[in-house]
Amino acid sequence: MSRLWPFLALIGVGALWGAGQPLAKVAVSEGYRHFGILFWQLALGALLLGIVTRLRGRPLRFGRSHLPALVVVALTGTVLPGMASYTAAIHLPAGVLSILLSSVPMFAFPLALALGNDRFAWGRLAGLGLGFAGVLLLVLPGTSLPDPTLAGWIPVALIASAFYALEGNWVARYGTGGLDPLQLLAGASALGAAVTLPLALATGQFIDPRPPWGGPDLAILAASALHAVAYAGYVAVVTAAGAVFAVQVSYLVTLFGLAWAMLFLGESYSGGIWLALLVMMSGVALVQPRPRAALATLRGGSQNAPVDPQTGHCPR
Repeated sequence: MSRLWPFLALIGVGALWGAGQPLAKVAVSEGYRHFGILFWQLALGALLLGIVTRLRGRPLRFGRSHLPALVVVALTGTVLPGMASYTAAIHLPAGVLSILLSSVPMFAFPLALALGNDRFAWGRLAGLGLGFAGVLLLVLPGTSLPDPTLAGWIPVALIASAFYALEGNWVARYGTGGLDPLQLLAGASALGAAVTLPLALATGQFIDPRPPWGGPDLAILAASALHAVAYAGYVAVVTAAGAVFAVQVSYLVTLFGLAWAMLFLGESYSGGIWLALLVMMSGVALVQPRPRAALATLRGGSQNAPVDPQTGHCPR
């Protein structure tokens, strides 16, 4: 059983994280928009992760040395990509959003080369090409989407992937200011909540927390709780089984995202979308960070850099 539990834990983490896109689709289904959703997502996440951090005997820290990492993770890891993904979720099927989310390594690779975080490799360039081909299968008229006009929202969804890739590369390059993964994500969530609250109020997007609660309210609550639990579980798997093993959860996140959308939202997909998924997953397999790089990111001395399920670098 001791050898089996990392596999079971990884499947559980993938199942929890995979629910993110279907829940996002429900959250925007009745008029809620990004700033209002993001505030509650971040506030609840900060509360839950803050409790976990305190139970581990570690305080939240917002010192001068910690702020650069906290600001970058808050903005490029949640606020800015959240604006894009929740906007795209209004128009695109949740399954398509899950497939597009797997494109993070495609953006991470050229950014890693530009920042000196990685070295060029022809195999990974081929993976980049496959990822681009997968996106084309979703965008080109008559290939995948039932309504060709929806193709214009795919670049919006990809903005989120680009920001996630930027976040991961920044943390890999500059570190986390001495914060461990849970401290970093809890602190960044608190900072992000402070940023999005005035934006939600100013734009009229603030969500009144008083009952009665409908499906979108419960989706926001569930997404926040599931992410906190999944991230804590992911850190446990990384600690027990290593980054090279744990980073494979990226495939599970996409597959579970499709499965949950089919099961709970009643979505169905054309052959073109399944082909796009196959091509995209093949590209991800080629572009994934080298094992030594992934391990170095996790074990980078005092940086304590966390590892992201999509980029191999930092938390979402």
